[in-house]
Amino acid sequence: MFMHATDALATAPRADLTFHHQISIYLKDSNAYGNTYFARYFEWQGICREKWFYDCISRDMLKNEGVFITKHAQQDYLHETFPFQDVVCEVNAYDVKRCSFWLEFRFYADGNPVSVGRQQIVFANHAKQITALPELVLKRIKRYELR
Repeated sequence: MFMHATDALATAPRADLTFHHQISIYLKDSNAYGNTYFARYFEWQGICREKWFYDCISRDMLKNEGVFITKHAQQDYLHETFPFQDVVCEVNAYDVKRCSFWLEFRFYADGNPVSVGRQQIVFANHAKQITALPELVLKRIKRYELR
């Protein structure tokens, strides 16, 4: 279910739940031209992914069961952002499978879309062998799955 940036933002997501997280942009996040470094969006994907998982899926981050491996990450930029703007990130899952899932990150500033990204996450045991996510975790992730 790969979506282009404009497709992902053109229609409201259809999922039981959508996670929201607000990020403030500071001077340290900007370049000499005063706009936000492109790399910050990948950092924000990680922040939003961790916050979503901690708040909504499993507070222990499944640290006793295994590790999460980011297999793929992408970010499409739609509009510049600047210091002292607040960016709201919406997070949903899609293509949820036994051992992996994709996350979509939609970023908005002042109510306008500024970027959309995605990550494919694979779950592995501590020996780094791909393994199934616990059933309860899969059930929780699917509440955020786009349809």
